[in-house]
Amino acid sequence: MNKDELISKLEEKYTNLGENPETYLKGLLQAKPLNYWDYIEVDSLLSLQKPRTDYPDEEIFIMYHQITELVLKLMIHELKQLTGDNQPSEEIIIEKVYRLRRYTNMLMTSFDVMRFGMDYDEYNIFRSTLAPASGFQSAQFRYLEIFTTPLINLINEDGKKRLSENPSIEEYFENIYWRDAGYNRKTGKSTLTLQHFEEKYLESFIQLAKKLEGKTLADKFRSFENPSENLKTAMRDFDHYYNVEWPLVHLKTAQHYLDKKGENKAATGGSQWKKYLHPKFQQRKFFPFLWTQQDIIDWGKDSE
Repeated sequence: MNKDELISKLEEKYTNLGENPETYLKGLLQAKPLNYWDYIEVDSLLSLQKPRTDYPDEEIFIMYHQITELVLKLMIHELKQLTGDNQPSEEIIIEKVYRLRRYTNMLMTSFDVMRFGMDYDEYNIFRSTLAPASGFQSAQFRYLEIFTTPLINLINEDGKKRLSENPSIEEYFENIYWRDAGYNRKTGKSTLTLQHFEEKYLESFIQLAKKLEGKTLADKFRSFENPSENLKTAMRDFDHYYNVEWPLVHLKTAQHYLDKKGENKAATGGSQWKKYLHPKFQQRKFFPFLWTQQDIIDWGKDSE
């Protein structure tokens, strides 16, 4: 495209928008060149670490979790394109599910930063200042689940026994697996961690679930009359890595800092972390219809 054609296209673009092309071209004449640091917001990004103590490794802890949140945002970005009113082809779903799998691998391998990248004693001192904050309170983790699968797949077997015959979305959230980490059903009391989390995010979870009812990634898969083996493999691969392999890596990292030397420390959020983090307890499966009954019984067993 030569210069005259380029100018003509620009004029056409702004005319179609109902704007005066000359105004925008004059603006371009005065605009400063774009720099990497402005485009990526590097200065803002690097200013977001605010430790509560003077222990150097606390900054590593903060940055690790910020990186995790960015990876989760990447995953939700892909899921938004596959769900809701979108009608993606098999080829698009396969491509993007493998992206989700690669992002999950980033989450798994990055735990080495946590497990081997912090001083054990420093961590166990500065972590005492973090209560009741907990990684449990990651809202993006919950949004990702809602985009991916119907709520019934986020209810463990004990939770399913409590459901009514036609549960509402609100009832599903009262019995969702992650709530067991902070709610005592015998006393009816919640941890402060769970209280704060639900006060801030529960309504947004409910609204998103209503918006995506029948339109999750799992629903999109089931809309294909004869899904290909390639699609089934991609979905199972992502499901296993995200819901078995990643939680087990997380569990081992927690054990490194909380259970080393037989000290059996409590999590900052007050959860029974040994039980809660294990896939066999969570029983979270995005696509249970793609697994055999034996696979479901053995969920997480072979990876311990």
